[in-house]
Amino acid sequence: MSPEDPLAVHTAAFAAWLATEKNYSPHTVSAYSSDLAAFFTFCRQSGGDAGTAPCVRAFAASLYGRNSARSMARKLSALRSFFRYLQKNGLFTGDPLTGLSGPRLERRLPGFLTVDEVFALLEAPGPEDSSFRRDRAIMEMLYATGMRVSELTGSNLPDYDLAAEMVLVRGKGNKERLAPFGSAAKEALLHYLPERAQILAGTAGTAAEALFVGSRGTRLSSRSVERLLVRYGRKAGIAATVTPHALRHSFATHLLEMGADLRTVQELLGHASLSTTQQYTHVDLAHLTRVYDAAHPQAQKNRGR
Repeated sequence: MSPEDPLAVHTAAFAAWLATEKNYSPHTVSAYSSDLAAFFTFCRQSGGDAGTAPCVRAFAASLYGRNSARSMARKLSALRSFFRYLQKNGLFTGDPLTGLSGPRLERRLPGFLTVDEVFALLEAPGPEDSSFRRDRAIMEMLYATGMRVSELTGSNLPDYDLAAEMVLVRGKGNKERLAPFGSAAKEALLHYLPERAQILAGTAGTAAEALFVGSRGTRLSSRSVERLLVRYGRKAGIAATVTPHALRHSFATHLLEMGADLRTVQELLGHASLSTTQQYTHVDLAHLTRVYDAAHPQAQKNRGR
């Protein structure tokens, strides 16, 4: 980074802070770092001061027409996070993004699977697939706990209490929570663990504590999990592309449909805000009608007539 950008020297420390303190995924850290590099390049080429509102606003204006609304929102989010990091650490005063609003985003409901689709997905791995025991365990754990894929791939064997069927999950900001998992996920893990031990014994792998490892004994990446879910989704005949987020959303939706309350689902997902949990849920109209008829006093009164 050019010495003409004095604030740019802090980008590496900012990226490390995102990864360690905020527990952001490698993909998000990389995206934020790229966004900051583009911002500093723009300011340098335009002769602006990166720490001033005019330069920030000029950069924001330059994004229109060349980026989607979602991409623009992420780039501005990267800048906001960066300047807040500088302020928090006494490296900068003021906020050059004050009064700057991002583009209006359409609210998109996240995709989810039906119960039948989830069962078909979980049954998709077979002996013809390499590492099918590991892959079945991965999908069982994602659906049983609602974990983010980064939380799953970052988990270690000591985090799992098989007897109690509980796992210690480290979420965003290194916040910890306990998540239960059922007998199906436990059984899948027990089938996978001998395979894991064999892989680690036969390789020079460096992921001795990681629960889910690749064929070379290294910790499995989130991207690898995403790829295997797409493959098994196709094998199961599911029309939509299956993602880790789809299983997380399905976990929340199915719990609510079976009668779980929103606060409980919030805790299980590790959300700080209840409004975030609401965006992850899909309860169909028929289910809402059944709940209403069973619970509302007027509905009960009318049914008794």
